[in-house]
Amino acid sequence: MKRFAALYTALDRTTRTTAKVEALAAYLAEAPEPDRLWTVALLSGRRPRRAVTATRLREWAAERAGLPLWLFEDCYPVVGDLAETIALVLPPPAQDSDLSLSARMTDILAMAAMDEPARKAAILDAWDSLGGTERFLYTKLLTGGFRVGVSQTLMTRALARATGQDEAELAHRLMGDWTPATTSWQTLIEAPDPAAALSRPYPFYLAYQIEGPPEALGVPADWIAEYKWDGIRGQLIARGGVHFLWSRGEDLITDRFPELAVARDFLPAGTVLDGEILAWKDGRPLPFAALQTRIGRKTVSKRLLAETPAAFVAYDLLEDGGTDIRARPLAERRARVEEIIAGVPPGGPLRLSPVLPFDDWQDLARTRGAARAAEAEGVMLKRADAPYLAGRKKGDWWKWKLDPLTVDAVMIYAQAGHGRRATLYTDFTFAVRDGEALVPVTKAYSGLTDAEFREITAWVRKNTLQRFGPVRQVAPELVFEIAFEGIRASPRHKSGLALRFPRMARWRRDKPAAEANTLDDLKALLEAPDRDAGSEGQRGA
Repeated sequence: MKRFAALYTALDRTTRTTAKVEALAAYLAEAPEPDRLWTVALLSGRRPRRAVTATRLREWAAERAGLPLWLFEDCYPVVGDLAETIALVLPPPAQDSDLSLSARMTDILAMAAMDEPARKAAILDAWDSLGGTERFLYTKLLTGGFRVGVSQTLMTRALARATGQDEAELAHRLMGDWTPATTSWQTLIEAPDPAAALSRPYPFYLAYQIEGPPEALGVPADWIAEYKWDGIRGQLIARGGVHFLWSRGEDLITDRFPELAVARDFLPAGTVLDGEILAWKDGRPLPFAALQTRIGRKTVSKRLLAETPAAFVAYDLLEDGGTDIRARPLAERRARVEEIIAGVPPGGPLRLSPVLPFDDWQDLARTRGAARAAEAEGVMLKRADAPYLAGRKKGDWWKWKLDPLTVDAVMIYAQAGHGRRATLYTDFTFAVRDGEALVPVTKAYSGLTDAEFREITAWVRKNTLQRFGPVRQVAPELVFEIAFEGIRASPRHKSGLALRFPRMARWRRDKPAAEANTLDDLKALLEAPDRDAGSEGQRGA
């Protein structure tokens, strides 16, 4: 655990990519194999589930520290992080321990079968044998909240340096449904299991948001355009007479979309399609909100299958006849996708993402402007001669998303942030006007500068009307422009509406609360989603 804590410290102290790669590569070359395996798992998002609730951790830490719970609770929002708060308030360790990372993880996994007294005793004993950083990391691992500033690409690069293996091959090996409990370092890295390769997806190729006008990309004929669908990115795999469906987050979600079992019947063996999972009914995609009713469900009822059927909309081919064809030009891969989907019965859940024809960039801009009506987020631009790469690369794939919708809303509640923002009010609830009343419509916590957050924090402290635990009700005076990607009816919210991906676009210092948008303005967007809530005159822009 000491070695892992030293690695964490080295990674956390620098923002330089080369320094992080060097530190991680040195660790992966020297650490025991079980520790290496757990490190790779943790850095690739394979964190164990929460072993104990945050409530119990707060109670036990306060008890061990000899503090009343209210005092611990007051410390927590100031520090901004539960694991860090615990590491700070607990007394120094009474003993030293040389248990490894893998041994600690084994203990944490074993807690699932323990009763609460045994779990408490195990955690208190661990806290009492760990120093500051080790104790902090151990608590992070208990809560399932361990994160460090290392991307999957950076981790794979370091692993390639430590093992001498090809980076692209390692990226492929690390995909799929594996954990340290189901594999070994030897099996995963040095001698991959052929059975695991049956279901393993490829690393996803990710696009950058287009910078500036599309004319900078050159000749339109060099590019293929299609909609940027508003669904779940996925890979559909047909190998060995079975099929697998993976999300971009490396979740195996085959059972959640039983409609796609037809892949076994109509896709040639050794096919891997890249595409989008969408809710699809009556010949068109449904809003993302409809797909959300399917996300997270391991079993799907007949009623839900009938109300919200799903489709896989394919736009790329990564493997054909068992051969990896990612190095071939997109135009060639795309032509083969069209051939494969042509052999699938029409009207079913396997579909082709259409190419959007355009003669010039202005023509494509008009198509993009109508994307929201097609339940898309904008358009994608892919160079016709581009290979399929791994990770986010600039140059060949670009997303040209629609400009967000906006509404001017009034801040009515404020709450402090976490981590480095623990002393600032950064999480706000916003409302719109409904007659003489203000109706809460959304929450947002990003989009402003630190200087603006500091100024708002000072204002909140002077203009608090009531306190509800960590939340402060404030005078309804400050107006903000809220940007969001979509809007839908929602009976779960008091306003009857829910905004998708809300964030603060700017602080409207020029606008009083009486000129904020109304609930009727937002309801109008349900019928006309391609315009903002207010007119230019109303918004004062």
